[in-house]
Amino acid sequence: MSNPNEEEPLSKAAGAAEDLYHLRDTYFPPNPDDRISKLQHESDLALKLLDSIPQFVNKILSPVPEQRKSPMQRATFEYLRGKMLDVFPDYRKEAEDHLSKAVKLNPSLADAWLCLGNCIWKKGDLTTAKNCLSLALDKGPNKRFFVSYQCLKEKCLKNWRECGLFLPRGTICYELMIAANCMENQAELVEESIQHAKEAITLDVQDGNSWYNLGNACLTSFFVTGAWDHTKLLHSLKAYQNAEKDERMKSNPDLYFNSATVNKYLENYLRALSGFEAAALKDPGLNAAEEVQKIVNLLDKVDNLLKGHVRAKRMASLASSLVAVDLKSSYRRVTIDLLSEGPNRALAVDGKVFFFVRSESVAPLYYLLCDSNQSCFVLSIYGVRTDVIKEGDQLTLLDPYFRNVDLSWKEKHYQFKSIRLDFYEQVLVNGKALTPQQAVSTSIYAQHKP
Repeated sequence: MSNPNEEEPLSKAAGAAEDLYHLRDTYFPPNPDDRISKLQHESDLALKLLDSIPQFVNKILSPVPEQRKSPMQRATFEYLRGKMLDVFPDYRKEAEDHLSKAVKLNPSLADAWLCLGNCIWKKGDLTTAKNCLSLALDKGPNKRFFVSYQCLKEKCLKNWRECGLFLPRGTICYELMIAANCMENQAELVEESIQHAKEAITLDVQDGNSWYNLGNACLTSFFVTGAWDHTKLLHSLKAYQNAEKDERMKSNPDLYFNSATVNKYLENYLRALSGFEAAALKDPGLNAAEEVQKIVNLLDKVDNLLKGHVRAKRMASLASSLVAVDLKSSYRRVTIDLLSEGPNRALAVDGKVFFFVRSESVAPLYYLLCDSNQSCFVLSIYGVRTDVIKEGDQLTLLDPYFRNVDLSWKEKHYQFKSIRLDFYEQVLVNGKALTPQQAVSTSIYAQHKP
């Protein structure tokens, strides 16, 4: 039977370890090196506390490790030491060694298996890391397991080609490639991730980190399953909102950055700007301020082009040059003023390209078009190479997602109509469908800065 007098100091050391990880998740000074220095200082203090426990060190430890008093207490000691050493973003072999000793001494120590899995992940051994997390699950339900296992599984999707939409920063790492030959496997992995996130929430409905990971998983599922089920985007944003209700998450810049990226994709520009601005304030080391400027630059460019280059004579000429394009019987041709906010299935809009809008993002590509009613609008399109669409081309936009953009930011007002296409199959260029060779794939990234 354990001695309460010996267990209490270990509990204090465990509290010091938790405080250390709270610092890791909430302290983001302007200089990233200051963050590492602070973590090193606090880690040294926590280790010093662990090594100076009178009841534990004097009675249990000796110069020979094998002579420590109890395997259970020795396991706790090794676990806490390994956890304190593993607080840094890079892999530490010393941390792995102590955590490995902990699980050997007490294989039932679930948190030690979790920490070992995260530690081994840092050196790139995903298979062993996943096995460690699976062993943690064997010890019983644990919300921290569901979060770690979910994110590790998503990390296993890393090896596909890269290009497209960036969703930076998540728990451990969150990368997904929209590639046709891997679609089934991706969908299965992501659906499992959603289930793990939901199971974590059932264990603690107020845990913001679990809600945050559910938001990431729902967003990824939206892309994997065809980017048409927009309820998943709404579920993603709702999960992020629930995450914000947890006071501990309000200091996490990743939450605001990721949520802002979703809103940027949805062309909720005001929410995206506000989210990136909040993320920049919480972690000046992020590129959130640059993301704000990118959006502002894009809006300014669109605004200037619409005000400076939209001439009635030119619009009339472009509109009159539109020709009839054969469509499948399931599609009905309309002008942009007949579209509803959101997805418009089985509708097609013809437009003439009169400007390519250069942006600082890899994706999407932006163009200014006008339809047969001489109405101008912005087209944002994913999955198409930059050399495919040229000024003067006639585009037929299938199943368009429509937004009426209307916002004010920093005393400037922006207003324009916008159509978004997610796949190259949704556009005909001069009456012809695009080939796979004219397409590029889309990725979502989220990387953790532990």
